[in-house]
Amino acid sequence: MTERMNPSSDIQLLPAQPDDARRLAELRAEALFDSLSRLGRYNEQRVRERFYGSYDPQYTKIVEVGGRFTGCVALKPDAQGEGWLLEHFYLSRDSRGHGVGAEVLRRMLLLAAEDPRPVRLNVLQGSAARRLYARFGFETESEDGIDVYMVLHPLLLPTA
Repeated sequence: MTERMNPSSDIQLLPAQPDDARRLAELRAEALFDSLSRLGRYNEQRVRERFYGSYDPQYTKIVEVGGRFTGCVALKPDAQGEGWLLEHFYLSRDSRGHGVGAEVLRRMLLLAAEDPRPVRLNVLQGSAARRLYARFGFETESEDGIDVYMVLHPLLLPTA
């Protein structure tokens, strides 16, 4: 993908299925390789196991651009039931930098706005995705040497 695409018309968010787990775990391993390696934390087995341990197809969307598998994203109630957790937001390397991530994030936040509660996520230290989240109003709640924990409060959620 070298030319700029029109994300709003090319992107589809499709329901994930249980048998999507393997390809999504592989996408996660590819998407996090550079960031985890830079942090000295890449473990080929663990990066996949962590995905399998939290994958829930009920809340996961498959991202397709022009009919081609491009990524995934999940939005689910957090463990306390007080907000939303945005996780497993991975795009294939060739789809990054074309507006796909921004459009997918916009759509997921519109879903969250239907039941306005805080949306939380974590992103790896040094990840370019942190800038995307900040553009949408996410603020840093806390951070450690590996992760940055961010929140978007309901008053900042986009409306339809």
